[in-house]
Amino acid sequence: MTSLLAAAALVAVPGAARADGADDPGAEAALAARSPGPPGLPDYADPGLPGMAEPAVRGLERLIEPVATAGEPLLGLSADLDESSYDIPGQIVVDARDDLDDSALATLARDFSLLKVTPTALASDTRIHIATVDGPLGATLARLARDPRVEVAEPLAWVRASFVANDPLLKDQWHMARVGAERAWDFATGRGVTVAVVDTGIACEDHGPFTKGSDLKSTECVGGWNFVNKTTHANDDQGHGTHVAGTIAQSTNNGLGAAGLAFHARLMPVKVLNENGWGTTADVADGIRWAAENGADVINLSLGGPRNSKVLQSAIDHAISRGTVVVAAAGNTGGRVQYPGASDGVIGVSATDANDKLARFSSRGQGVDVAAPGVNVTQQTICNRGRDKCENYSVYSGTSMAAPHVAGAAALLVSLGVSEPRAVEDALRAGARVVDDSDGGKLLYGAGILDAASSVARVTQTHMVVRLLALLLLAGWVGRRARKRDASASSPWQASFLIPALAAGPGLFFFAPWLLPRVDLVVDVLARPIADLDLLIGASVHRWLPLANALLPLGLTSLFFGVKRLRPVIAGVAVGTAAYLTSVVVLGEAAGPFGRLALVVWCAVNAAACLWIARTNLSASR
Repeated sequence: MTSLLAAAALVAVPGAARADGADDPGAEAALAARSPGPPGLPDYADPGLPGMAEPAVRGLERLIEPVATAGEPLLGLSADLDESSYDIPGQIVVDARDDLDDSALATLARDFSLLKVTPTALASDTRIHIATVDGPLGATLARLARDPRVEVAEPLAWVRASFVANDPLLKDQWHMARVGAERAWDFATGRGVTVAVVDTGIACEDHGPFTKGSDLKSTECVGGWNFVNKTTHANDDQGHGTHVAGTIAQSTNNGLGAAGLAFHARLMPVKVLNENGWGTTADVADGIRWAAENGADVINLSLGGPRNSKVLQSAIDHAISRGTVVVAAAGNTGGRVQYPGASDGVIGVSATDANDKLARFSSRGQGVDVAAPGVNVTQQTICNRGRDKCENYSVYSGTSMAAPHVAGAAALLVSLGVSEPRAVEDALRAGARVVDDSDGGKLLYGAGILDAASSVARVTQTHMVVRLLALLLLAGWVGRRARKRDASASSPWQASFLIPALAAGPGLFFFAPWLLPRVDLVVDVLARPIADLDLLIGASVHRWLPLANALLPLGLTSLFFGVKRLRPVIAGVAVGTAAYLTSVVVLGEAAGPFGRLALVVWCAVNAAACLWIARTNLSASR
């Protein structure tokens, strides 16, 4: 008989909070009552399992688990920054006494060997100037502090925009802080990525007695499928799927409720579990295939069972072959990893608590690739089986809650152009915080605890370095080739070439995440290379690289070759595009529609064509 999969509706519910924040003491019992497992299954499948509820009271913190060790901090995070971290070398702010005239200020500058003194915008009123120091900064500041002509002297420092979502429950979402959500949002928010939640459905639409969750109003939901009732309406009648979906893409910065990790991603509801949280391996396999065939870039599977189903593995293999990232919960048995968490190609996720200890209930062993917060996770979900607009903000525990953190982080990476499933997993593992690097620790935590901020920052930095280096090398090579053909050829080292080259290669504002958050659409657009703009439409579109080929510079050449001053601009676009294509091959992160070899050939041919177009435009002097 087909084995049953318990929705890691295998969740333990320490308590459900209403929207007003009051505890709902009946929520745990209600969920347990309507989610019974089939006869004969172990009681770990019961979401109302005693001992999983209220872990602080029931002694979970007293379990003997490996003690977390300090992980490597991400450069630039608040934990790393001392007061001088953003100081500008050699520059200070001098606030002179208000009664000092220009002559006295000039004397002050000479007395302290201030090489350059520039008034601020309101200096006529404030007498505040920016000065460049000749000599040791500390000694100069100490002397200025003692001078009666000076009210304040201090280092000049950078500040940066910091996006902090205004969702009132974000302060209670310890799990978002633990994975570095706020810093991650400076780099990516999941735009253009579709995440399928193969589960009990999602409160994604108003249909019949069901309504879209109030904290999903600004989250885009794409069409899904209900494999339980064989309909296009994959409404949630259990609550598990909506809670999972919230961690991935809850509407964020809307002044309401909680936040989601990849809050600009699209949600695809695929219902394979019934109102009691149970389904079959066959339905889950169909759900995975359907999601992959219908545009899912990431699939979250917060469900599991002991059966290593070949049908399920075949569906996973099919999804991965289409470039879809598959993430699954490890299971809540406290023993070996369940399936599909342990299936080949899947990113298996164990659960940790607020102290970075492995949760008592979390499965562990071979198959755990990364750990993520899974205890007392706050998100909005439905109640009363989704009827009568019933919803609340519930606190759930389980590996079901850990997996969507990883799926959300995967969506952030895909939105940056990392679309090959193995590359996504590698980036997640590389950014994970190591808490126990022993062989035993790897069976508990895999590569470590998810750090979305570290993963997206590493990827962004790598993209920046590779694309800039490729751009500089190719620009130099094209410039030499053009001069060899025509001694009067235009130089690539001019603004009319370099600005479009940057726009097409690393992105005009490639440095944006270190100054301005890419939450803002305008900043996001300017930070992207031209070739990545199609990611805003959809990651599945980007796999075809419609903006990363020779057609754009060729079209510009055919239209504007007769305008001499535009030839360096066209050459810049062509070299920038060639640099981007070179990075695709070097980085090996992109999933092409026809496989790796075809992608490399496509990139090589188009890069060569772009370089020819660039040389032609630079060497044409008439």
